[in-house]
Amino acid sequence: MNNINLHRIPSQPIIHSQTPKRIEDPQKQSFSELLIKATTSTASLKVSKHASERLEERNITISETEWERVSTKVNEAKAKGVKESLVLLDQAALIVSAKNATVITAMDRSEAKDQLFTNIDGTIVLS
Repeated sequence: MNNINLHRIPSQPIIHSQTPKRIEDPQKQSFSELLIKATTSTASLKVSKHASERLEERNITISETEWERVSTKVNEAKAKGVKESLVLLDQAALIVSAKNATVITAMDRSEAKDQLFTNIDGTIVLS
């Protein structure tokens, strides 16, 4: 058997210039963490050009407080898996893409009374 002399090379400390970032897997977050994150989102609703035109031509005014309530409820609906929602207010009915946080169209409540709404997987009633 051959005798081999291995010479030990002094080890030098490894210096990292950047600490690796921890990437969180959403599946490893607790339900409560995900719910808090979803419901505290500050993202406001966008209003599509079409919806903006409908609001104007139908003389529908929605206060800032009401928009905030709608936005909060749409975020809650999104957290529950809703993609397209019918939002009923006292004076208006809105079709909202929860997925994109966008108001797609708007009509006054009396006009909405005789309508058939399709491709909606959630309804939000605010009064």
